Amino acid sequence: MSAVVAAVLVAAVLPWTSGRRPRGTPRARDEVHGPVDEVLLLDVLDAALSSGAPVPRALQVVGACVGGDDGAALARAAGALVLGASWDRAWAGSTSACAALADALEPAWTSGVSPGPLLRAEADRLRRERRTAARAAAATLGVRLVLPLGLCFLPAFVLLGLVPMVVSLASGLVR
Repeated sequence: MSAVVAAVLVAAVLPWTSGRRPRGTPRARDEVHGPVDEVLLLDVLDAALSSGAPVPRALQVVGACVGGDDGAALARAAGALVLGASWDRAWAGSTSACAALADALEPAWTSGVSPGPLLRAEADRLRRERRTAARAAAATLGVRLVLPLGLCFLPAFVLLGLVPMVVSLASGLVR
């Protein structure tokens, strides 16, 4: 039995120790793109803009780093803005994460307002909404758990607490 366990452990550990990787596991340099969090996107773009980069260049760099659909939308918007497209036309067809970013950056592009406070305010608003939603979900979870817990604990209490007492009382009355 111990030989079987040792063989399974060696087979499980061998691909990682030999420098090979099991199929389906991405390498560190492989790009794995999924949806990007809007708050993270706002924070990263705020950092890029506060370093002194112009809006199109910051969008292009962040888009290249983010990758995926969101990164392509940011790079496309940056290229369109550099070529002189209007703000709405540059952001046409962008993802939902990029739409929140575009709404926060529009006054900076059209009116010359500093983009940093706008991006931070939008990120704070999204964080507040998420906190509120998480608190509401936690509050409703407590209410939803009462019935299953009651259905589990009540029979256990009756079987382990009341039935032995009733049986002992009944056996005392039968004598």
